[in-house]
Amino acid sequence: MAAAAAALSPFLYLDPNQRQHFHIHLNPTKTPPFLSSRSPLLSLQRLHQCNCRCSFPSSSPNSVTPSQHYSFLDDPFRGSRFLSNEELEKLKALESFVYLQELESGSLWVRVMRNEEMDLTAGLLAESFAESMLMPLGYGALLRFLVKQYLIERRAVMPHAVTLVGFYRDKGGEKGNELAGTVEVCFDKRGANASPPTPIPPKNSPYICNMTVTKQLRRRGIGWHLLKASEELLSQMASTKEVYLHCRMIDEAPFNMYIKAGYNVIQTDSVLILLALQRRKHLMCKKLPVYNNSL
Repeated sequence: MAAAAAALSPFLYLDPNQRQHFHIHLNPTKTPPFLSSRSPLLSLQRLHQCNCRCSFPSSSPNSVTPSQHYSFLDDPFRGSRFLSNEELEKLKALESFVYLQELESGSLWVRVMRNEEMDLTAGLLAESFAESMLMPLGYGALLRFLVKQYLIERRAVMPHAVTLVGFYRDKGGEKGNELAGTVEVCFDKRGANASPPTPIPPKNSPYICNMTVTKQLRRRGIGWHLLKASEELLSQMASTKEVYLHCRMIDEAPFNMYIKAGYNVIQTDSVLILLALQRRKHLMCKKLPVYNNSL
């Protein structure tokens, strides 16, 4: 199960009823507006219905363990802007963040996406997006390119927002480390998207979006733990402890999971949103516990 919610720009929500509208805007010579860093990338309630799988070969540099050190200061996609002392400290905290969880069928660890994992993550998101929209296979390469550009743009705002990736290993260890899912976490106003979906959350508050779980690994609690990893990181990094996310009204399973996790509905889209061919969404909020060593 996928676990978090976001939408696209207000005029283009990822919904099967909008396929013709989407194809009008998907021009290979022009980047669609919803794939810029000024609007959330994907509707996560559609992403949880994806059908894709990414595995790491045993010899791949992406087959990493939680203990390996990685420096985001050396990341070629981080950008060249000057970082304050506070931002440097937060960047170091992101480098060391690891969420570990033993599941019934194996183990899961979640951490910040690294440079060499960007193509795999973009592929997971692009395949999820394409399948949820029932798009022709010919768009696959273009979608992966556009999604990667989005990830690169979002990477430049670190440490104000990050993309987390989850890796799964079964107890037998026969399949190695698999990319199990991903989620985007925004910490503050500088990391927020300029055109958030409705109902609009406070821009200075943390926000969870763009989450998906690999289809073959669902029903193992991975979506739940991606959500918990996001909350744990937010408790350490964000100064404001109220976190927001969106959930479509028709997505009963994710909605029940959010309620179980302590989220409450604070606002719901007006029925007028249907005129824009968008699904009605709940804006949900949860107050996170205070982390003792928060930055």
